Amino acid sequence: MTTLDAIARPSGAFAMVAMDQRESLRHMFDVAGRGRPADDVLIDFKVAVAETLGPYASGFLADRQFGFDQVRAALPGSAGLILAVDALDQADGGPVEDTDLDDTALSDMPEQVKGLKLLLIWRRDERREARVELASRFIEAARANGVLSVLEPVVRAAPGETDFDPDAAIRDAARELAALHPDLYKSQVPLAGAGDEAQQRAASAELNECMTGPWVVLSQGVERDRFAEAVRAACLEGASGFLAGRALWSDVVGTADVRGELRARSVDRLKALGDIVDETARPWCMATGREA
Repeated sequence: MTTLDAIARPSGAFAMVAMDQRESLRHMFDVAGRGRPADDVLIDFKVAVAETLGPYASGFLADRQFGFDQVRAALPGSAGLILAVDALDQADGGPVEDTDLDDTALSDMPEQVKGLKLLLIWRRDERREARVELASRFIEAARANGVLSVLEPVVRAAPGETDFDPDAAIRDAARELAALHPDLYKSQVPLAGAGDEAQQRAASAELNECMTGPWVVLSQGVERDRFAEAVRAACLEGASGFLAGRALWSDVVGTADVRGELRARSVDRLKALGDIVDETARPWCMATGREA
């Protein structure tokens, strides 16, 4: 059975790159002024990120839809490969509204894959119990395949929910879904990274109380220049690292020299974040109560 060492740094912390964006990546190119790119443009970008950032990542998250074989071929063996197995309900240019398990991705899994990831849209609506059941099926599917389960709940207001508090919802989702014991829980950053150090640490400590095992933070919704300090605060209060995409490479989307800009901008960001988690994160074996 694969352990979290497969996607962790030697310190037991996680410094992982997310490159599983699909239509949202196409939209990012559009927003950057490059128009709606063809699939081969998206694939080349993903391969460039794998080639350039893969050597500095403990884990790398990829999707099956756009260039998976090229991405995995570009990754060094030191970056544990995580496969997204979420089927996305997403309108063109819009947010992901809901997800399901992608049975096609599950049915033909390369040996190189060390873990699976499921994005789960969490709402206080009539499908709440069904989503818990979906998360359970996902965790069981990963276990049956002998690989890790990385569960990524993202909270949204339900229709008509006028008093929606994102941070309260993030904690409620963690209480409900971390109790299912995925191998790794991927959480939104408390306060969207907008608080000062004391506020970020306090909010991260509250979130840590809801967890049952190792957890990391994602970068969506956090200003890029605030992400490092948000990671530090979360790790000081119990997180084990990060699994991030936009905070590392979003400003490279649409540039003329993708690989050059990744080397100039993104490599140093990832290295600095790796130093932060090595210094401050709770090693995964401590978060699970296991001996190193």
